[in-house]
Amino acid sequence: MLNPISISIEQRPLIITESDVRRVFKRVNTRKAAGPDGRVLKACADQLAPVFTDIFNLSLTLGIVPSSFKQSTIVPVPKKPRPSSLNDYRPVAFTSVVMKCFEKLVRDFITSSLPASMDPLQFAYRHNCSIVDAIAHLLHTTLTHLDKGRGNYVKMLFVDYSSAFNTIIPSLLTTKLEDLGLHTSLCDWISNFLTDRPQSVRVGDCASSTLTLSTGAPQGCVLSPLLYSLYTYDFTATSSSIIVKFADDTVVMGLISDNNERAYLEEIIHLENWCQENNLLLNVSKTKELIVDCSKKQERQYQPVMINGTTVERVDSFRYLGVHILQDLSWSRHTNSLAKKARQHLYHLTRCLSTSDCPPRYCGTSTPALSRASSQGTSQSGLGTAPSRTDKHSKGWCAQQSASLIRNFLTCRPSTTSGARPRPGGL
Repeated sequence: MLNPISISIEQRPLIITESDVRRVFKRVNTRKAAGPDGRVLKACADQLAPVFTDIFNLSLTLGIVPSSFKQSTIVPVPKKPRPSSLNDYRPVAFTSVVMKCFEKLVRDFITSSLPASMDPLQFAYRHNCSIVDAIAHLLHTTLTHLDKGRGNYVKMLFVDYSSAFNTIIPSLLTTKLEDLGLHTSLCDWISNFLTDRPQSVRVGDCASSTLTLSTGAPQGCVLSPLLYSLYTYDFTATSSSIIVKFADDTVVMGLISDNNERAYLEEIIHLENWCQENNLLLNVSKTKELIVDCSKKQERQYQPVMINGTTVERVDSFRYLGVHILQDLSWSRHTNSLAKKARQHLYHLTRCLSTSDCPPRYCGTSTPALSRASSQGTSQSGLGTAPSRTDKHSKGWCAQQSASLIRNFLTCRPSTTSGARPRPGGL
């Protein structure tokens, strides 16, 4: 486990400058939130920056966030197309545009102050790190271990938490931030930001009465993902296992040799204990285990994983950070998913746009869909089976699919006398 003292952040207070406020105001996206606030802040950034600079710095000095800044409206957003229970909804908090700008300044300061040695396998909110880096590390570690011995295999436990952001204890988070060396005034400000938050729930045209909460980090706030990452920084591997994290997406990797899964199972026990100490609840029904084993032995027996007395389901594929990972590490399901998404984008383009408008929109929608994580596909191939064409030439495959989509688009355009636009053909 990492020593908090050895990775402490340089203790310096956050002082916001007028140029910082002007910059963040001018970058406000006026299309994201309803109301005039965003437009006013962006159009009058030069005039409003001096006033809000004083307000922000006074708030940081006193360690107090104005109640009007913390006011939020919670809107339940479905996690899947047909929700059947309350757990199928995600409570998203809508806060003021001014507070979002304030949070961005605080977030950028904390992120720039984090040492590189702090939780190196947490790939969220780190300089020059992204989803691709997390997936690349997971796959590279897996293949490296499999290459070390014929009988080696890898177990991946994809951990799911129940309302992870909403169960953060502000006092415990503040203690961890102080251990990291964050300035006391900023710790007090964060603690005040997370406590006594007035909020109401809105569903359609109906709104509830206002309730004040003092626990959790509201989903939808700019600071919440970073605060969660700092809240979990002390959860690191205690054995030969590896823990890969991207915000609240956590994978416990057991590098198994000689059928010895002891270290992996002990790491899972460590996970259970750590969650109890930090008020995080594991969602066993959504936690899945995937085994990557290139051995030809069919009689190998794998030990089941138990969490809170419940057996974790074992799957042959899992969608991690938007990428489908299969037990043979092939890319067929992922590439098929990308092609399907690109076809859907193209269909909507042909139905809604003219020929002249489609090329730029195509480059902005279908091309990114086809190339998602293609850098990993060029270096990974299936285990135990002959590599498919997508495994051998992932980038070439993306180019072929792009050309096919464009051909379908050009050949299915309606004539000037036709009223309806036919649906593009399949690939």
